[in-house]
Amino acid sequence: MSLIKSISGIRGTIGGPTGEGLSGVDIVKFTAAYAAFIRKSYKGESNSIVVGRDARISGKMVEHLVVGTLISMGFDVINIGMASTPTTELAVTGEKACGGIIITASHNPIQWNALKLLNSDGEFLNDAEGKEVIRIADEEDFEFSDVLSLGKEYHNDAYTLHHIEMVKNLKLVDVEAIKAANFIVAVDAVNSVGGVVIPMLLRALGVKNIIELNCEATGKFAHTPEPIPQNLTQISELMANSDAQVGFVVDPDVDRLAIVMENGEMFVEENTLVAIADYVLQHTPGATVSNLSSSRGLRDVTEAHGCTYTAAAVGEVNVVTKMKETGAVIGGEGNGGVIYPEIHYGRDALVGVALFLTLMAKSGKKVTEIKASLPQYAIAKNKIELTPDINVDAVLEEVKKKYAGEKVTDIDGVKIDFKDAWVHLRKSNTEPIIRIYSEAATLEEADRLGRDMIAVIESL
Repeated sequence: MSLIKSISGIRGTIGGPTGEGLSGVDIVKFTAAYAAFIRKSYKGESNSIVVGRDARISGKMVEHLVVGTLISMGFDVINIGMASTPTTELAVTGEKACGGIIITASHNPIQWNALKLLNSDGEFLNDAEGKEVIRIADEEDFEFSDVLSLGKEYHNDAYTLHHIEMVKNLKLVDVEAIKAANFIVAVDAVNSVGGVVIPMLLRALGVKNIIELNCEATGKFAHTPEPIPQNLTQISELMANSDAQVGFVVDPDVDRLAIVMENGEMFVEENTLVAIADYVLQHTPGATVSNLSSSRGLRDVTEAHGCTYTAAAVGEVNVVTKMKETGAVIGGEGNGGVIYPEIHYGRDALVGVALFLTLMAKSGKKVTEIKASLPQYAIAKNKIELTPDINVDAVLEEVKKKYAGEKVTDIDGVKIDFKDAWVHLRKSNTEPIIRIYSEAATLEEADRLGRDMIAVIESL
């Protein structure tokens, strides 16, 4: 059983002894701690907290516990039911709520669930705030309300439609151009909430021909839910044997977007942000931001437009903070997470779909042609499973010393920039592993660099 408390929220496998998995007791404890934190830190007048969830099998059970706990802490709950992560973020500001909880373990397998915690701006808590919630939970420094001070639950299922309307109305989304292109679009939503949301969005954008794959929101994931190539063989085969011009794949909470080309090959997750940023910068020049583990491609297209690129530590909240500091017009993460401040500061696959279809419609290019126009890099993703005897900090310190002659960045793990490649080592926020991402001109070179780094670590 696993329970991980991090900047990405409270994440764990459902069941097991208290404190070892995400048990019912743990759900109540961390929800109460979050409520206590909001009560202490929020300075506005609202007494409402938004709750949304993905389609996971455990989602309804967790929702009951979260909603009941918030009510018992004296908060009113705006329950938007099954909704994407970006929709829930928008609901927080739409309701002028004092916070929000998204019940989703994102790309993790079916046995996992999580509480993602939002502030009153609909953005994730920062590191210090997250640690304060964990402290409150560990010390059980919270108090439940008396019977006359209990909160109430309200239901609002209109936010998905509201979100879609906001996306449609973005200046750089051209619904008429998309409609005129008469695209055939395939969608793989891994049988979660994206199976409802993405087809709705496509129809609103004027797409009439939609091939739906794994679009029943049952929570019974049709394949491992992380949208990476080895998990997407089904849609890849479909694309290669159909007339679809583009395939869109989303993770269970719809904040990451992967694209499949018309020939069935992967556009590659890293290129989602790069391609969309290139389109955005053509019309609205400005700064861009991605995290240290993301492709150099974003830096290259940004500088080609005469603009400035900045790298942030891994984690959506870190990217958002850096985007606000630099006034970035677009940013995100190389895992297919597009953050477009024109609508909100959160990774949003709906925005990614709409902007990418507009790019296709206006350029007249096939997806393979769009990819060919981008900087040509390949990223390899390796990992080392952590055991209790591995001192991660000591290992990373030794790696820094070994490569002191190269450009080393240590704001988040250790990233080593070579002339034509880079490698980034960091402890995962969501799994008990060290992630080793490496990028080079070809996948073979990138993978060799990553495996060489694994050998270095093993030698230490």
